[in-house]
Amino acid sequence: MSNHSMKSQFLGSLRNKQTGVRIISVVLFVSVIAFVLYHGTKTPVMFTANGETSKVYTHATTVDELLAAQNIDLTKYDKVSPSLSTKIDSGMSIKWEQAKEVVISVDGSQSKVWTTENVVKNILEEANIEVTEHDLVSQSLDTEVGADNKIDIQKAFQLTLVDGLEKRQVWSTSTTVANFLKQQEIQLDESDRVDKDLEYVITPNDKIAVVRVEKVTDVVEESVDFAIEKKNDSSLLKGKEKVVTEGKKGKVERTYSIVKENGKVVSKKVASEKVLEEPKTEVVSVGTKVVTASVSRSGEPASGKEFYVEATAYTPYCAGCSGISAAGINLRANPELKLIAVDPSIIPLGTKVWVEGYGHAVAGDTGGAIKGNKIDILMPTKSEAYSWGRKKVRIKVLK
Repeated sequence: MSNHSMKSQFLGSLRNKQTGVRIISVVLFVSVIAFVLYHGTKTPVMFTANGETSKVYTHATTVDELLAAQNIDLTKYDKVSPSLSTKIDSGMSIKWEQAKEVVISVDGSQSKVWTTENVVKNILEEANIEVTEHDLVSQSLDTEVGADNKIDIQKAFQLTLVDGLEKRQVWSTSTTVANFLKQQEIQLDESDRVDKDLEYVITPNDKIAVVRVEKVTDVVEESVDFAIEKKNDSSLLKGKEKVVTEGKKGKVERTYSIVKENGKVVSKKVASEKVLEEPKTEVVSVGTKVVTASVSRSGEPASGKEFYVEATAYTPYCAGCSGISAAGINLRANPELKLIAVDPSIIPLGTKVWVEGYGHAVAGDTGGAIKGNKIDILMPTKSEAYSWGRKKVRIKVLK
């Protein structure tokens, strides 16, 4: 091949290459221009999705188209601001909040709600669920719902709490007696008790009673009664008694173990006893002497202490009479006995006397109405008693 021919081929190849470069340059230039024109015509907006904000450039003409361009699948529970049909303007703010499903349990009964709210209080308000200060909520009302999107509520109810002598109405949720007492800050001492088992689950209108048990020791000094020893005394008229030796009470120190429930003593037992002073026995003489009197028909004695008395007659069968005199004489068995009832401070029992119009007699009886210078004279029959009646007579007390 000649040199001329080779030169022609080289120049042709060079011209082809230059043409290709020009074509590529034109394509790149057009592409850059198109890219610049495409992106330069996009509208900038501020887009907030679930709390995160970014600047977005878009050719979308409405909010709905923008969300579609962002590959967001809307549900009827989501919140979009402004509305989906709103026209896109440069620099506008668009906010999208995705709804989530929250499970709410009220006393074990579950319900599901869709919401864009995050704070527990707002979620419950949106679900029309009212809670009070006494209800137990699994999370604080002012915090955001947990990652498990669950809210557990235990509704409070009223019941009666009796703590010792104090009774009051309180609020509680369904829980055991032990937890309830802890909630109410009720401290139980070792001896205290509750009327229900600590594991018992309380229900509305229940009554929980705490019995306060107090065990105390009481030391007291007490008196001890003395014994009475009676001895027969033949020198003393029958029916009469005379204290020979005065009795004296003793002293003892007793220690009591006392149990109180709600302040009331339910048990009191003697734990120990110590004698401080022994009691002294009282000795009493008991009269056994029976006064006998004989019927005397003799006249007025020459000597004796003489004075006037008011004399009334009575019989062994009078109303209220036992038939036995104060000196122990059986009046009914001795109907002819001469005997008078006296005031022992004026005429001692057993004294022999002479009564004007009655004769010799013995002072062997007493009477409630016989005081001072008064006597009753014994008659065997009512007719004789009525015949005597009441009169002022002279009496002599014989030695």
